Amino acid sequence: MKSTDNVDSPQVRSVILDYGEVLCSKPSDSYLERMATLFGLDLERFQALYDKNRRAYDRGDLTPEQYWSSFAETTGVPLDAAKLAQLRSWDVEMWSNLNPVMIDWMHAVQRQGLRTALLSNMHLDMVAKVRSEFSWIGKMDVAVLSQEVRLAKPEPGIYEHCLVRLGTRAEETLFIDDRQPNVSAAQALGIRAIRFESVPQLRTALASLGFPTLPD
Repeated sequence: MKSTDNVDSPQVRSVILDYGEVLCSKPSDSYLERMATLFGLDLERFQALYDKNRRAYDRGDLTPEQYWSSFAETTGVPLDAAKLAQLRSWDVEMWSNLNPVMIDWMHAVQRQGLRTALLSNMHLDMVAKVRSEFSWIGKMDVAVLSQEVRLAKPEPGIYEHCLVRLGTRAEETLFIDDRQPNVSAAQALGIRAIRFESVPQLRTALASLGFPTLPD
């Protein structure tokens, strides 16, 4: 990890990180295609259905059975217990490929003495995976997962909840997320936010802020 020395903006005391497509890599289309095949859908139509009720699913308003049953109802393809179990397993698998550069950067930020938080829209099955198998979550000061708090980004309440638990003010908190609506919602609350597109892009954005620790 490399550092810059020039921090002209108000001091950042905590960093909030999204999980999907930030701490984990973006899934390839092949993950979605094998799920789409179970319903006889092309990738575009499956993606639309996948996103339609996703926030409600991540917030815990829908059970896994209810979420996946909506695909069956739309396509007319029966959803039996074996197919449901397969879909749930594949859905977790596609979000389980960590981004090692970002995990290393998170640890470097922690070594600098900054507080860190995970703030993610995450459904029941993925929460179980992350909490049971990823040891790095135990090193974060705060983990706010939508299913556990029954709030989801970009709802203001989930950011406010995270700030309270972190114990830092919005202006001394940096938030990194891959989705612009989530970034904009954070900025509306006074949180300094960067939309993540790639590690090199993040490095450039952090350097422009004078952030002291940059990802390699």
